[in-house]
Amino acid sequence: MAKTTLYIARHGKTMFNTIGRAQGWSDTPLTAAGERGIQELGVGLKSFDLTFKEAFSSDSGRTLQTMEILLHELGQTEIPYTRDKRIREWCFGSLDGGYDAELFMGVLPRIFGTETEFRNLTYEEMATGIYEADTAGWAQPWEVLKNRILSGFTDIAQKIESQGGGNALVVCHGMTISTLVYLIAPEIPKQSLDNGSITVLTYDNGQFTVEIVGDMSYRARGAEVLDGKI
Repeated sequence: MAKTTLYIARHGKTMFNTIGRAQGWSDTPLTAAGERGIQELGVGLKSFDLTFKEAFSSDSGRTLQTMEILLHELGQTEIPYTRDKRIREWCFGSLDGGYDAELFMGVLPRIFGTETEFRNLTYEEMATGIYEADTAGWAQPWEVLKNRILSGFTDIAQKIESQGGGNALVVCHGMTISTLVYLIAPEIPKQSLDNGSITVLTYDNGQFTVEIVGDMSYRARGAEVLDGKI
């Protein structure tokens, strides 16, 4: 049986990413620069002769747009493709669409105390703070959030494993990927994931292993190919 490997891409840069707004379950399309970045990623993945058994994304428009570009550049538009709402981004509820700075440097510090630096908060604390601050009642408590993310990715891995293993291409969201990494390997330091970065997980005997987080080398390689440098 081949090894089961998930190549998890963060979607391309969107309008909200560009102007620093929290996107969550709201949505904006990729910008021209965002589309170019995902084109680079697809070309880069193809240049390493990577092929994928199946594709998976959240049901958000920005991940669908990203996957369409990737599969086109890979020349693999005919592989099975599943949309799964469990691997959506965190929902910020009434805070969706607000500026990142207000959420992470205003709202959360006010909840936990003015001296609190949001970067020092655990994912559980951040989820609790967002849940408490959300006046619409849409944000998910930590237990619901972590369970939906972990179950979504576990089902993807088990599906590929049941078919004899191989590579799966997954497109989702920055905080979703970071949360998944934390749940698997909490010792790995938190980091901000760039649009079009790749995080690689392997799955064997019911266990995930984090191989690499936020790899930008595929995009860099694709940019060189598109620019005619290699």
